[in-house]
This record gives sequence, C-alpha cells and structure tokens, in this order.
Amino acid sequence: MALTLLFQVLLLGLSPVVAAAIISLGDYRTFLVAVVLAGLIQIILGLFKLGTVSNYFPSSVIKGMLAAIGVILISKQIPLALGYDKPDFWTSGFIQLLSARNFLGNIEEFKDHITLGAIFISSVSITILLLFQRPRIKRFFGILPAPLIVVVLGILINFLFQKFLPGMALNKNQLVTIPHNLFSSIQFPNFSSVIYQPNILKIAFEIALLASLETLLSIEAIDKLDNQNRLTPVNRELIAQGIGNMACGMLGAIPITAVIVRGSANVDAGARTKLSAFTHGVFLLLAVLSIPFIINMIPYACLASILLITGFNLAKPKLVKSMFKMGWKQFIPFIATIIVILLTDLLIGVAIGLLISMYYIIQNNLQEDFTITKKLEHYTEHFNIKLNSNVTFLNKVKLRNALDQIPEYSILTIDGTDCNFIDYDVLEIISEFEGKAHKKHIEVHLDGIDKVETVASAH
Repeated sequence: MALTLLFQVLLLGLSPVVAAAIISLGDYRTFLVAVVLAGLIQIILGLFKLGTVSNYFPSSVIKGMLAAIGVILISKQIPLALGYDKPDFWTSGFIQLLSARNFLGNIEEFKDHITLGAIFISSVSITILLLFQRPRIKRFFGILPAPLIVVVLGILINFLFQKFLPGMALNKNQLVTIPHNLFSSIQFPNFSSVIYQPNILKIAFEIALLASLETLLSIEAIDKLDNQNRLTPVNRELIAQGIGNMACGMLGAIPITAVIVRGSANVDAGARTKLSAFTHGVFLLLAVLSIPFIINMIPYACLASILLITGFNLAKPKLVKSMFKMGWKQFIPFIATIIVILLTDLLIGVAIGLLISMYYIIQNNLQEDFTITKKLEHYTEHFNIKLNSNVTFLNKVKLRNALDQIPEYSILTIDGTDCNFIDYDVLEIISEFEGKAHKKHIEVHLDGIDKVETVASAH
C-alpha cells in the first residue's frame, strides 16, 4: 500500500525510477553508486554525440509535452493554493466531493480542510503575476521580478494575519520547511556494495537513459521558448549533466535532469543567457545555507501561485487552438501526447506521440510516391509513371498494383529523373515487370532509373 502511494505521488518522469531503484537495491548508499555510474554513462553518451536524437522529435509532440506538463503543474498546485491539508486532494477529497450523494454535506467538510488565509494569499499572488505579464506594468517596475514580489508579499501578509487575524494565519505544514541540520544526514556511496548487487549496472543504465531523454526533450522544448531562437549544444549538456550526476552520487544526492519548469521560469523572469541557470542554483544554495529562517516563512500558496501561472503559460488555450488550425496531422499527435502523459508518464506519452507522427509520415509517403498520367496517340495508350524524390519499400505494393493495371498493347514510361533514392525492392518490381511486359505486348521505357542510388548491397 505504501509503495503504491509512493508511485502515485511520484508520477512524472525520472522520479518513479529513482524510487524503485532505492527500494530494489535496499540501501541508499548503494543507490548512490548507481547515480555515479549513471553520470559516467551520460558523459560517454555526450562524447559519442548521441544527444542529437532530440532533433528527430516532431514539434507537435514537443508542444504536447509542454502543454501536458502545464496541466500537471496546475493540477498539482491547486491543493496548495487552497491550503488543503488532506493527503490526496484529487482522490480522497475533491473527486469524492463531486461524486457523493450528500453533496451539500461534503461541501461543509471540504471547507474544513481549506484555509481562507491561503486562498487570500494565492488570489493576491496570482493577480500580481498576471498584472506583471502586461508590458506597461513590467516596464514601470523595471527589473523587479514578479515572483520575488509575490514571495515577499506572501510572507508579509501571513505575518499580519498572525498579529491581527490569527484565524487566517497559516499553520506550519502550509509553510516551506527546511531542517536546520540539513547537512547532518548526508550519506556517501558505498562502492564495495557493487560486488553484492549485480543489477546495479542495469539500474545505472536506466537512470542514465531516462535522465538523458528527459533532458533532451526538455532542451528541445525550452529552445522553443527562447525569443532569440538559439539552440542548446545537446552533447555538451549531456557531458555537463553526467559530471553533475557523478557529483550528486558522490555527495549523497538523487540524480538531476533538465526540467521545463525551471527553464520556463527563467525565461518568464527575463533570463537571456546560460548564466541564469548557474545563478539560479547559486542563489538557492546561498539561501538554504544563510537564511533558512526566512525561507521557512514562505507560504506554499505563493509558490503554488507562481507554478499555476507557469503551468498556464505552458498550456494556454490559444496553443490548443493554433495546433487545431494546423490540421489533424499536427493536432492528433499533439493531443495524444497530452492525454497519454496525463494518464501515464512523460516518456510513454512522448513515445506514443512520436509513433502517431511516424504513422502520418508513412501515410504521406504512401500517398506521394508516384503519379500516373495517360494519353492516347495514334490509337495507342501511353502511360507515364512519374516517381517522386524518394521511393521506398513502403511504396512497392501500390506500384505493383499500378503496373498490373497497365493494359496490353500499350506503351509505358517509368520516369525516375527527379528521384534521389529508389529502394532495391522497388527496382526489383520494375525489373520483374519489364521482363514480363513483352508477354502482354507492353513497350517499357525506363528514364533515369539506372542513375538513381539503390540499396542493393544491403540485401
């Protein structure tokens, strides 16, 4: 039961693999060895320049992934924005509230588990964040980041509640909690355990591949958010992340991976260079080390509001509308990616979206393989089959059927002058037809076929 709950909480991306690995290995220090090995594998992937795989993911799938993460962000932050204090808002609370017969009675019970103070702070925070998206407001306040203003106001409002309206004040579990002895429980990897854990290398590969895929997909998505249209060097990112994960394993931390939320937050804050990612981490570390007492005063409602707006920016309704206008071949992979990610996880959703996109690519290839024209000259039918730029084995069935329809005592020209590539299977069908055509008294002319690259050597 506890394991099931753990997997329900850790829904997205690498988290379930990390949780399962710790449970499977039975010792956190042994798991840290797998993290170190995963980092080493990522460095090797980067050195062999395998990061370019991200370039082959369709735009519709990447946009679907962005939108799905936006929806997940919104759904996960709603309970915190309401100050809801039950363990599972969506199952034990909200869904039962809507489905139960005693609706009015459940409304009263539901109200007992939310905090008006949190709702007030969330409302103020969301209002400020939305106002700061207007160009005039942003220009007036200059370099002041809206999230920082929201956090400071949240702390101030809760302080005023504690002084003047204790009934509206937030309790401890509605505030950020950083333990004072944060570094006292750090553990280090136990490399001697490798001898007793033969599956540690398998787990390291799983972590490396999943972390790398999530990173590459996130990079592809974040690059689309960049107003300057720059491209991240993916292989260098894999090497850097591999070094980072080796450091995480050596220092007792779980593995890292690139995430869209932080990248999107940096873009929204006006970040323009990679220095923003570095300073992001430095400020986090300095804050945790120097002012934990202030961080522990931050209401979760403030942070939830920031992530709610971030999620909305990733999954704006106009994105769905624009994808719909592009046609079904773009919209179906987009919406399928969203639905599957919401029902399963990120990698499965992207895989399904990619398969659907590949189906449409194959379908287009089958539809645009060749064209047939017919004319009558001197009482003789002339047929011309014009092959397109690339003719693969996917086209051979349709071509064979077309050749079978050529009538007796006719003239056929197969034109491959515009082709860049013809698969050996297609050439074999043409050759077989050419050999049998004289039996049907068909005169066959091949134009440019012998000049086209083939893959005969591969068969």
